[in-house]
This record gives sequence, C-alpha cells and structure tokens, in this order.
Amino acid sequence: MTPTDDPANDVDPESVSAFRQQLVGWYTGGRVTLLVDVGHRAGLFEAAAGAGSLTSAQLAQRANASERHVREWLAGMVTAGIFTYDAGSSTYALPASHAVALTGDRASNIAYSAAGLALHAAHVPAVTRTMIEGGGIPYADYRPAFTTFMDQLMRRSYDESLLDGFIGSVPGLSELLAEGVRVADLGCGTGHTTNLLARAFPASTFVGYDISQDALDAGRDEATSWNLDNVTFMPTDVAQLAPDEPLGVIVAFDAIHDQARPADVLAAARRSLSPHGLFVAVDTGLSSNLEDNIGKPIAIALYNFSLFHCMQVSLAEGGAGLGAGWGRQLATQMLRDAGFDAVTIYETPPNDPMNAIYVGRA
Repeated sequence: MTPTDDPANDVDPESVSAFRQQLVGWYTGGRVTLLVDVGHRAGLFEAAAGAGSLTSAQLAQRANASERHVREWLAGMVTAGIFTYDAGSSTYALPASHAVALTGDRASNIAYSAAGLALHAAHVPAVTRTMIEGGGIPYADYRPAFTTFMDQLMRRSYDESLLDGFIGSVPGLSELLAEGVRVADLGCGTGHTTNLLARAFPASTFVGYDISQDALDAGRDEATSWNLDNVTFMPTDVAQLAPDEPLGVIVAFDAIHDQARPADVLAAARRSLSPHGLFVAVDTGLSSNLEDNIGKPIAIALYNFSLFHCMQVSLAEGGAGLGAGWGRQLATQMLRDAGFDAVTIYETPPNDPMNAIYVGRA
C-alpha cells in the first residue's frame, strides 16, 4: 500500500477515535465477562452476597480461596462497577441489586451466562479454520462442556417460567397435557425440560430424544431422583423420528436451528403427530432479515453463538447450517413446508429475550 492509498488519508480523525473507543469498550466488556465467569466458578459472588462489607481476606476465607487472587479479582470488580469499595477500611461489598443478577436460583441470576465466552474462545482456532476452508466443527468437539453450559444457561428460566410462561402461552396446551397425551421432546439435552413437564403433568407420558448419551444419562438420573415413572430417554436422530404410535404433542427447546437436516426434522414431527396434535418449538426469535436486527444487543449475541456453535455443528454433518439467525419468517415458512397448515408465533416470558414460541398445528 502506497501512502496515497492509505484509507486514513480520507477519514475524519474524530470518527476513527470514536470507533476505536467503541472497540475498546467491547474488548473491555469481554474481559469483565471473564472476571465474572471466574468469580462465579469460584463461588465468590455467593460468598459476598448479603455479607455486607468484607476485606479481601474475609471474602477469601468465606469462599475458601486464595486471598492474593481474590484481592486482584476484587480490583477488577470494583473498577468495573460490580463491587463497591471503601478506601478507609479497605473493604468491598456486593450491592444487593447486583447480587440478585449474580447469585441464587432465580432466573434473574445470569452469572453462568459469562461461561459462554470462555467456551467459545476455546474454539477460535477451529472457527477460523472453517472460515477459510468451509465445513464445520463436530458436535462431539463441544461436549460435554457445551451440554453443561446450555443446561445451566436455561435451567433457572425454565424452573421459573416453563409451565406458566412458556407452556401457558400456548392456548390449550396445558389442558391437553393435563388430560394425558404422548409427548416427545426433540433434542432434549440433559432432559430438564422433559422432566419438569413429566412432573407437572403425570397423566401424560414423555420421551426425550437426543444424540448425546452423556446428556441423556443426566436426564435419566434427574428423573430417577424425582421418582418419575412417566418419562424415558432415548438416543435418536430426530430427523428420523418414527414413533410406534402417534404423538399428541411434540416440543423442542432451542434445538431446531442446530439440526443438520432441520426440514427433515420438521417433516418427521408433522408425520408423527396425531390429528389435532401440536408441535411447539422454543427457538431463536430474531427476524430473518438482518436489517430488522440492527441495534438489538441480543442479535449480536445470537450471531456470535451461531458462528461459534449452531451453524458449525450442522455444517460439520454436511447440513443446512441454518444458524441462530434463521429468524421468524424462515421458521414460519419451514413449518408450513413441513405440512403445518396453521403456524402461530407467541412471545416468550421476559426472562428469555432471545427466543420465540413457534406453534404448528396438525
């Protein structure tokens, strides 16, 4: 590049400076995310919550951690505005409003979400390779860490809102499950949603399908611990779903857009339903049109998630590579193409801003 070709020659220096500051802000946010992840894994937030002002030594003792490392971590937390600091007493405190978002069993606790950055970062070399060569990254390369991450990412939300917020948003679904029907959960992962439904609707029978044996084992263990006798788990490629008897309800939680053959999965679901049966998919709720997603922070997260996982596991199988940004318009069209005459979209509860509820009626 010659000096006359340098693009900086024709750019307003103030606009360059402003964009550089924006980049630095994003990079800094990533570093804060890693600090949150470490603090969550080490139990530091739980140790600080409700404890008032603590020295670094006191917090380290409560968390059974190294004081020197805790002190450095706290410095990052203070400068990020997550903890407060009193210089006179050299004490730190986690404000109650911050503790609500970082501790406890409520859906408001999103501390575990920070783990996604480190999980994705481990795959940067492989993602870069696919960017150049094409193809994808096999799902096996993400396990078991990804399975655990997804379980923890959504567990509190479903604990709090699955029955009233998700199932309750679909007219007639709760009543159908209460009466007693055969239900399949496609791509059930660790089976937590399957077990929650089985516990809430004992008159219905449930089967959780997934390709991950370790995830299915977790589902079976939870079902056993809850003394559930109306739920089973089976390793299955859901694109080849062919139950012995028709199903009254089929559900899928954050599973369709990851599939290698999503059109086949939807068609198999349609064939497997009894007359008047329901297919209910909780899946990403962006628009299929990129321009509609500009300015939405959740869109940034979902496109990142898609490049680092969703489209990768599909493309690794020679699949469609829909990705998390497939969107409402394409999802609706694919459901219609699969044979669902009536397709309706319902909004998810506020504690799940990334998804929508897609309902196809047989």
